[in-house]
Amino acid sequence: MAELEALIFDVDGTLADTERDGHRIAFNRGFGEAGLDWEWSVDLYGKLLSVTGGKERIRHYLDNFNRAFQRPADLEGFIAELHRSKTRHYMAMMAEGVIPLRPGVRRLLEEARNAGMRLAIATTTTPQNVRALIDSTLPVDAVDWFEVIGAGDIVPNKKPAPDIYTWVLEALGLPPARVIAFEDSGHGVTSAMASGIEHIVVTVNDYTAGQDFSAATVALNNLGGPDAHAEPIMGPAPTHGIVDMAYLQSLMSSAQATR
Repeated sequence: MAELEALIFDVDGTLADTERDGHRIAFNRGFGEAGLDWEWSVDLYGKLLSVTGGKERIRHYLDNFNRAFQRPADLEGFIAELHRSKTRHYMAMMAEGVIPLRPGVRRLLEEARNAGMRLAIATTTTPQNVRALIDSTLPVDAVDWFEVIGAGDIVPNKKPAPDIYTWVLEALGLPPARVIAFEDSGHGVTSAMASGIEHIVVTVNDYTAGQDFSAATVALNNLGGPDAHAEPIMGPAPTHGIVDMAYLQSLMSSAQATR
């Protein structure tokens, strides 16, 4: 039986509900700062989330929702500048502490650390955004809790491609069978699976609740805590309504037993 050695976390939507009231608002502020009349509504942003990566999302918007926009000669530079502005606004929002971690995230991170479990991040968001969220929601130097942080443009292809998970696994020096990935979206599940990871815990949110997670090990509403029990949408229910190390070990054991 493969021993569980590391937990790998996605960030946006998984560690915190950052998309609707974080990134979306930061994009809109960046657009306004650039003198653009673009306004990404909650519903429109949900459609744009079909594409991962902020710069890629802007291009998707232009290609599919705002074709009348007169594109500048240097479109790549234009998009990159918009994204830099958006990141600046997002980091300012995080510094204000406007978005908390999702239920059970800090508890599980601390329990995993105390158990000697290795922690890592695999995300398409920028390293600056990762640092801003961690710094605003966890103790000082909590970024050091994560042995490996795979973020941004360090790989050629973003989720649902497996590149970022493959990169993180190589940096950890671990085979996929020895980790559990934590995701919130279908793209994330596809990415983790394509890298060879077999054990995937999904915590859905408002944007991803209707997606197909049949390939994941379990899909839950959250990781669970005193005021928000973890309830399964698919897969086994956690004992006492929380995802803890014992529950994660049981997922590994169950998966091994069914092979």
